[in-house]
Amino acid sequence: RFQIQRGKTDPTSYKSLGDCFRTIFRREGFLGFYKGIFPPILAETPKRAVKFFTFEQYKKLLGYASLPPGLAFAVAGLGSGLTEAVVVNPFEVVKVTLQTNRNAFTEQPSSFVQAQQIIKTDGLGFQGLNKGLTATLGRHGVFNMVYFGFYFNVKNILPVNKDPNLEFLRKFGIGLVSGTIASIINIPFDVAKSRIQGPQPVPGEIKYRTCFKTMATVYKEEG
Repeated sequence: RFQIQRGKTDPTSYKSLGDCFRTIFRREGFLGFYKGIFPPILAETPKRAVKFFTFEQYKKLLGYASLPPGLAFAVAGLGSGLTEAVVVNPFEVVKVTLQTNRNAFTEQPSSFVQAQQIIKTDGLGFQGLNKGLTATLGRHGVFNMVYFGFYFNVKNILPVNKDPNLEFLRKFGIGLVSGTIASIINIPFDVAKSRIQGPQPVPGEIKYRTCFKTMATVYKEEG
């Protein structure tokens, strides 16, 4: 919800995270927090499978290129993220459409019906079920590039601990830092994706059309 807001002039904007939670609960009920939950559940298994399978395949291919290990991990992560994005994007379009619907949870269409409506109205292309694909490619590509690149490089630098509890904390800490850094770097792509896939400011007019143009517009208007 925060990502589709268009500055303080947006009449539907939230003042803070707490205000967002209170407003959604008051207007849409507890289930309002779970709008669009079905598409991510459907996408989660194939998404993870594609991510890790393709990462290993890209890593093997890059082994023939004689790249430094650190760079190879990052490039393999980028490739796996781009592949993952192609699988995930249609589910993201349906999810964002459902989440931006401000009716009560019981009043909105199901994920399947919403997908049918999108296909019927706008088709399967870049205005329909694959809208915002470039931004999704950026989001997943950048995240996985930073995550895998940072995780494996740091994991190989820090010595393995013989104590299983400390070893778990070592891996957990590296994963936590990797995910945090990757999220900070890729969030502009995520905001652009939500703006493109979400409702446009003026019905019938497309303001947020492409990834980098959307980023430039958000930066110019909102900082």
